[in-house]
Amino acid sequence: MTTTEVNNRDWVALEHQYYQGTFKRQPLTLVRGEGTRVWDSQGNVYLDFVAGIAVNVLGHCHPAIVEAVQQQVTQLVHVSNLYYNTRQIELAELLGQQSQGMRSFFSNSGAEANEGAIKLARKYGRLHRNGAYEIISMNNSFHGRTLATTAATGQAAYQATWAPLPDGFKQVPFNDLEALKAATSEKTVGILIEAVQGEGGIWPSDKAYMQGVRDWCDEQNLVLICDEIQAGMGRTGKFFSWEHYVRPDIVTMAKGLAGGVPIGAMLTGPRTDLFTPGDHGTTFGGNPLASAAGIATIRTIQENHLIENAAQMGEYWNSKLVELCTRYPIIDSPRGIGLMRAVHVQHGLAATIVQKALEHGLLLNSTAPDTLRMIPPLVLNHGDIDEATAIMDLVLSKIEPIA
Repeated sequence: MTTTEVNNRDWVALEHQYYQGTFKRQPLTLVRGEGTRVWDSQGNVYLDFVAGIAVNVLGHCHPAIVEAVQQQVTQLVHVSNLYYNTRQIELAELLGQQSQGMRSFFSNSGAEANEGAIKLARKYGRLHRNGAYEIISMNNSFHGRTLATTAATGQAAYQATWAPLPDGFKQVPFNDLEALKAATSEKTVGILIEAVQGEGGIWPSDKAYMQGVRDWCDEQNLVLICDEIQAGMGRTGKFFSWEHYVRPDIVTMAKGLAGGVPIGAMLTGPRTDLFTPGDHGTTFGGNPLASAAGIATIRTIQENHLIENAAQMGEYWNSKLVELCTRYPIIDSPRGIGLMRAVHVQHGLAATIVQKALEHGLLLNSTAPDTLRMIPPLVLNHGDIDEATAIMDLVLSKIEPIA
């Protein structure tokens, strides 16, 4: 389709006619991306601090991913898991090296990765904990949109419509070890946790708390599952966010794993490496195309020192957020780690800031009326941050204070 044809179509009307209304979209149609920027159907350019919701870790259309996908699509796109797949095994090897020897199972999404982790934990319970099956997760967490992962998600807004939800899940307050211990019973088999809550609004866990969770799992013979779907792939200044804290038994991944190509992964250490043929499966998971993109993504992160860059740029961006919070009382309490940042917004005006920033060429995200979330690509540089700061400065200066 030519540029003229793209510009002349009413994409919003077509979406309303042909696509189910499950998304509340921003009023723009994106058609091209490069690095930290995207272009809409009218030719406007935006600095992207959403990055596909933490997916485009290398930015848009990174040459390494483009080359890997182009090359792979001429060789082998899909063969199913009835046969060995060299790309899949190569990606599993890279993840094993990053995780100190964990073995992988690939899927298509983060929800599927968490489904696999839940199944694996339940098998552990059947074999090693008298049939225990219950998973404890945290208030304000997010683990996916399937029925099981919705039940595991600690946000009532995601759950209410779908009751009754599957049995075997309960939530406790985040960063509250005593509440976790009190909720543990003979039915409990595992703890599902984000070391840094992402969809919940960028809330890092306390180190003492995470160590306490690890110790409690060891004492009670429980499985510790760490959801790295948003916080993994170098975003926090470590390849996995759990590296800031403790080592889990099972790790789930997705989003940035293939730099924009759909893929999920569940990693497990020896204690929980219990799946045998027929226990679990997938048609598309770990196909050659997605795996090739994943290989290119991890190698680029390693070779270009993007984990270190995430840590450095995260500190620089946080310093700018601190300055903005000092100047504009409407925002406060900057928080996060690496390139995973948020600020609190007074008077429920987060969506207003997102909309006004969009009008000035900056893409931001609000996870709640009082939360502004920023999860830009790992290739972010000082110039990008200075530009984003200038736009936010302009936007915040135009918002009338509320008494």
